Amino acid sequence: MSPRYLLDTNVVSHIMQGRDAGLLARLTTLPVGQVVISSVTLAELEYGLHRKGQPPRLRNALAQVLLRMDVLPWDERVAICYGEFCNGLEARGINLSDFDMMIAAHAVAVDATLVSRDKAFAQVGERLRLEVW
Repeated sequence: MSPRYLLDTNVVSHIMQGRDAGLLARLTTLPVGQVVISSVTLAELEYGLHRKGQPPRLRNALAQVLLRMDVLPWDERVAICYGEFCNGLEARGINLSDFDMMIAAHAVAVDATLVSRDKAFAQVGERLRLEVW
């Protein structure tokens, strides 16, 4: 079963905070394996935890997320997609942060819908399916 949704870092952060009942309810309606995160997202989350001194509550929240979602590796196929995808965006004058570009390319490469609350992704369009939860 291929993933249906790839969650952006900001959405996973909201899940970890546990204060968005609508988001949590939406997740419970989806079958296991349909919602994944990129290894790039995990890297961003780990960096954030280390910057905050690894508070036990947030470390536990991330562990709970990782129990329920697979982390997809950023592999050669994704890297190749990234090169093509970013080149096309830059040709259109669209520049996102490096991590955002990597996460968007990952969603495109695995044919998943990117779930994000970052308005910057709305300008991408080209091959990226986007939902705001």
